[in-house]
Amino acid sequence: MSEWKEYKLGDVINLKRGYDLPNSKRRPGIYPIVSSSGITDFHKEYMKLPPGVVTGRYGTIGKVFFIAEPYWPLNTALYVTDFKGNDPKFIFYFLQSFDFEKFSDKSTVPGINRNHLHTENVIIPQVPEQHAIVSVLSSLDDKIDLLHRQNATLEKMAETLFRQWFVEEAKEDWAEKSLSSIADFLNGLACQKFPPKNDLEKLPVLKIKDLSSGITENSDWASTNVKPEYVVKNGDVIFAWSASLMVKIWNGDDCILNQHLFKVTSPFYPKWFYYLWCKYHLEEFIAKAASHATTMGHIKRGDLDEAMVQVPSKNELNEMTLTIQPIMDKLIFNNNQIRTLTTLRDTLLPKLMSGEVRVERPEL
Repeated sequence: MSEWKEYKLGDVINLKRGYDLPNSKRRPGIYPIVSSSGITDFHKEYMKLPPGVVTGRYGTIGKVFFIAEPYWPLNTALYVTDFKGNDPKFIFYFLQSFDFEKFSDKSTVPGINRNHLHTENVIIPQVPEQHAIVSVLSSLDDKIDLLHRQNATLEKMAETLFRQWFVEEAKEDWAEKSLSSIADFLNGLACQKFPPKNDLEKLPVLKIKDLSSGITENSDWASTNVKPEYVVKNGDVIFAWSASLMVKIWNGDDCILNQHLFKVTSPFYPKWFYYLWCKYHLEEFIAKAASHATTMGHIKRGDLDEAMVQVPSKNELNEMTLTIQPIMDKLIFNNNQIRTLTTLRDTLLPKLMSGEVRVERPEL
């Protein structure tokens, strides 16, 4: 095994503040503009930089991004200008386990100083073991990325079939019903009214932000002493009807449905049918929410009543299900794999970065 040594972070990498790029000077292009929260836009020009490891300097603190193409780092970000012989991808993973919050100025809009970061003591392995660690973590990330891309393709396939059946080839004799009549839209609870009574009878609360980021250690918790229908399970269709409108098949653990979310179910129609009809009307719902937004855009139950759905005969619906259900099943299966691999990666990363778990580059 190679030796791990202690250094100042500034002896391992050099961080530098990004560059101003006012909106008035931005021109559409292909090169990512990277802020403290990741890629925010694309520009026609880029900075001549090494492989991009970028983290937040101001605003969003603690997120780390690897940009393998030419890019433009904004002034809200810090980027690595010199890896000083270390594996760039290792530095990307290493900084994910770095305690940036320790250096935050704790203001309303938090910020950090790169000079303070440079003075922090860190312990890292020699380059051969860095390569071995990167091999382990990258293999997991590559598999996760492949599954995400497969799911994007599966979603496109399902939406293409849906559009062919219900837009391009819809039959005049099909019934027309409201979206609210083909599925039940259960609104979530004000979960603060159901605090957990103990550490055993509790579940995390599913909020709008969790639909994108997933349940985390910072999520709220609620008692399991609620009606069973308010428990969200893997594979349930969730519709965020306020603020960030979206429709998603939940791919996490059991949790409690919070207010501003609908759990969409139907005793009469298959999941793919009401899921894709919700997605079909989503752009229309977003436009309506924007039109009557005050502080936070949302849709109303009346909007669900006005959204119309084409309903084929039972036999036709069964035939469609035979075609589209395997696509939906594969999508849900992939989501479960993504969750498992992500949990494994997130468990391994701090152990590998601390040396608790060791790997060694195999002899050639």
